[in-house]
Amino acid sequence: MKTKKTEAEITIEYAASVFTPAGWRSVTITAKAQLVSAKMAEVTQVTHIGGCDPVRNMSRTGANRQKFNGAGVALREVGKRKRLSTCQVIA
Repeated sequence: MKTKKTEAEITIEYAASVFTPAGWRSVTITAKAQLVSAKMAEVTQVTHIGGCDPVRNMSRTGANRQKFNGAGVALREVGKRKRLSTCQVIA
């Protein structure tokens, strides 16, 4: 029987795309992740999107045409595997 070894939890920051009425836009996501290997991490919780807590109605600039569903983006990111070479490791 295989046992899962304990994985270190880290905080990472990376860029992701969200769909707005004006088209696809880039946002910065800060998330907690578990190390899967030396070069990969799996997202366990999204803590911030663009510097704010993820909520349903978010906007990049405050304009209606830049609104997106931050809660949906956060749920979609959980479980994704990210290469650490494309992320900034915060802690």
